[in-house]
Amino acid sequence: MSIRTERVARLMQREIAELLVGEYSEQLPRLVTVTGARTTKDLSIVYVYVSVMGANEAEKQAAFRHLQDLTPRLRTSLAQRVRHQVRAVPELRFFLDETLDTAARIDDLLERIRRERDRRESD
Repeated sequence: MSIRTERVARLMQREIAELLVGEYSEQLPRLVTVTGARTTKDLSIVYVYVSVMGANEAEKQAAFRHLQDLTPRLRTSLAQRVRHQVRAVPELRFFLDETLDTAARIDDLLERIRRERDRRESD
C-alpha cells in the first residue's frame, strides 16, 4: 500500500470507530469494534473490519446486518467529518472480523491438550 492509501485507511478506521461509539451506539444492539480498515488503490472503496461482541452467533449476525443497514447513514456522517481531508468519501464495505473468536478457540484447544497431557503424565 502507498502512504496515501494507508493514511486514508487509518483516517477512515478512526472516524468510523468514533461514529459507532458516539452517534450510532444506541442504534446498534451490540458493541461493535472497528478492528481494521484498508482502501483500494484509487481510494474509492474502504474495507472495514469489525468485531461484534455478542452472546451467540445469531446475535452477532443480527448486529452485523444492522450495521450494514446503517452504512448509507454512516457514510453521510463520515462525509461531514472528513470533507476537508479527502476529495470523495469512499464506499464502505463491512466485513466481520472473527480473529478474536478464532484465537479463543485455539486457546481452548491448547488448554485441552495441556490438560490431557498432564493427565497422561500423572497416570
